[in-house]
Amino acid sequence: MPGGKARNGNASGSARRPDSGSADEGSTGLGSVHPGGLLTARCAAGKKKCLRFLRERAWAVSSTPTIHSELKCRGEPALPAERRQQQRVSESQSAAEEGPAGLWDSVKKAAFVIGSGILLLAAFGNSLTWHLQRFWGASGDFWQNLWTRLYLAYEGHDASLFYLGTMLIPTVAFWVPNSLLLWADTTGKPSFITRYRIQVDKNNPVDPAKLRSAMKTVVFNLFFLSGPMVVGVYHLTSWRGNPCGPELPTFHWALTELAIFSIIEEIMFYYSHRLFHHPSFYKHYHKQHHEWTAPIGLICIYAHPLEHVISNMLPVVMGPMVLGSHLATTSLWYCLVLWSTTISHCGYHLPFLPSPEFHDFHHLRFTNCFGVLGVLDRLHGTDSKFRQTKQYERHVLLTGLTPLNESIPDAPKKVSRHRNQPYSSATSQTSVNVLSLILVFLLLPLFPTSITRPSSVQPCSQIHDRTDERRLQRPLPLSLGIIQQFQKADSQNI
Repeated sequence: MPGGKARNGNASGSARRPDSGSADEGSTGLGSVHPGGLLTARCAAGKKKCLRFLRERAWAVSSTPTIHSELKCRGEPALPAERRQQQRVSESQSAAEEGPAGLWDSVKKAAFVIGSGILLLAAFGNSLTWHLQRFWGASGDFWQNLWTRLYLAYEGHDASLFYLGTMLIPTVAFWVPNSLLLWADTTGKPSFITRYRIQVDKNNPVDPAKLRSAMKTVVFNLFFLSGPMVVGVYHLTSWRGNPCGPELPTFHWALTELAIFSIIEEIMFYYSHRLFHHPSFYKHYHKQHHEWTAPIGLICIYAHPLEHVISNMLPVVMGPMVLGSHLATTSLWYCLVLWSTTISHCGYHLPFLPSPEFHDFHHLRFTNCFGVLGVLDRLHGTDSKFRQTKQYERHVLLTGLTPLNESIPDAPKKVSRHRNQPYSSATSQTSVNVLSLILVFLLLPLFPTSITRPSSVQPCSQIHDRTDERRLQRPLPLSLGIIQQFQKADSQNI
């Protein structure tokens, strides 16, 4: 800078401002930075202003060249690199400040919500299950008689009866639906299943080599890890009492146990799952499970052996062990868990079944949706990205036959003005309209008057034209409304 020297008297070490012209023009700017890092400033407003400026801006000089500090002095916007550095520093500081406190707040919220749910269940349990209890009572004798015959057949062999209910029956319950899903994954048939695929561009069909490799791990985990663990569960449960008692639990108590099992599973699976997503554990254990970004049903137990025991098995078996549950309740719980995790991984959003969008998104993005029920994800904020996506809009119980990929498409498409009844496709909806018209004309002779049919059928491409509607002879008000509705529906599907 003209006329400006470093404090140590080394003029050669000073840097010239790129836009400075004279000493008067640079009277409000900074001086230069010595290679040693000393900052010099010249300010016409006086010594106090210079010192205040130095205190506020000196931190920027330690990591940026002279021109960067001068740009900040003149009030110009910071460079992108500086903004990124500032953002990283602020995020690290906020994370350090919120660390244990933020986690503790989330845990308190979870305890409050779960505790409130238990209280509500206890308060309204009798009234909510009264009608179900009556239904169960009507068929209770049947199940009790069936259990009595089974109990007498295995009298004196409680261990064999326990293994039958916790190993053989759940294994059959696992392979029956997965065999059907595996057929759909490998052949692309039947279409009434494959049309509900969530990730339409994946696993169509599934890679045979990748499937064979996964099948080996699934069989190993199912028979060589889950089997011995069930043996240990039997001995631990026997300490609480006989799990194979002669009397079945009441319907009310069975529902209560299933609710408690679900809460225990949600807590244990969520935190163990998040633990396996820590970088220290993920690359060694959990990465194997996430090789399938578009999962299929069998992948629900495709995992490292350590993960399968800690994250897959322990959250499931802990509830029956803690409560000392009856074998009938335990067997039912194991079957429900296997069906639930199969649906979550199957990759198809099938009608009248729980939505798998939540866990499918976890396999797609990795950083969200760690739990089973989604309660702890909402409390910890680990579903924030998921709630901003189309998958979240599709995360509902499908009560129709139209795939949600079509009714809630990724790209904007023209859909029916009836938002609750979106059209699946132009072809299928037109077929429905034709059948409906045939039904209408078959029922018209039942009315005292008749309808005059149009002289000619107009092409679908011309239905938009108002002139075509004028060519129709004036029919009865009832039939006019029906015909116009189908015409507008066909025009929207073009």
